[in-house]
Amino acid sequence: MWRRVQNVYRQNSIVTGAGRGIGKEIAKTLAAKGALVIVNYCGSAKRAEETVQEIEAAGGKAEALQCDISDFTKAGEMMDYVIKTYGRVDILVNNAGITRDGLLMKMSEEDFDAVLNTNLKGAFNCMRHVARQMVKQRGGRIINISSVSGVMGNAGQVNYSASKAGIIGMTKSAARELASRGITVNAVAPGFVNTEMTEVLSDSVKEAATAQIPLKTFGETKDIAYAVAFLASDEARYITGQVLCVDGGMAM
Repeated sequence: MWRRVQNVYRQNSIVTGAGRGIGKEIAKTLAAKGALVIVNYCGSAKRAEETVQEIEAAGGKAEALQCDISDFTKAGEMMDYVIKTYGRVDILVNNAGITRDGLLMKMSEEDFDAVLNTNLKGAFNCMRHVARQMVKQRGGRIINISSVSGVMGNAGQVNYSASKAGIIGMTKSAARELASRGITVNAVAPGFVNTEMTEVLSDSVKEAATAQIPLKTFGETKDIAYAVAFLASDEARYITGQVLCVDGGMAM
């Protein structure tokens, strides 16, 4: 596992979309285990800085870095900056994602493209630009955040489900390509998790969702963060190309 030696952090990590929710918890958990964390954000600098402040208050090290990861060139510039500044990238967590829910018959092309560009293409952009460095250093961990919607599908989320299913296929293909260089690529597929996104759901929707979960409760952000931390650890060195469903049993 990670440990600090003379204030030198053994692991450098990038977590996309780490200003809130699951991404924030992942960043805090990796930092607590001794990793330096690049807190990527696209919109709210305030939220990202709050994540950094919480990490530093707990004795960790982090830096907020703005980048729209759906832009191929900008994603490359972010990776170049991290490599130039910190020397290497050991862990990449592709967490950034958006939703634009709607029924298939009413979904606009703009809403479909926006979700695919951020959720799927954004993950590709980051993987594409970090792969060369990880190959060079002959090691690394890539963890992609998928969703139970990408495993099972979900009414009203054709775009989101497509993006998250695409992440699973991309994860498995990349795992085969990069394994010979000591790089593992895995995915975590959360189910319903208590975040700002689910807080706005009506009680009836929450009750209907809970009824589909064998464990009869929503997950917490820590549940996802712990799974990511495991896949990023030395203990998971022999695991690659897998999808870990953290969903209370929904997709079993």
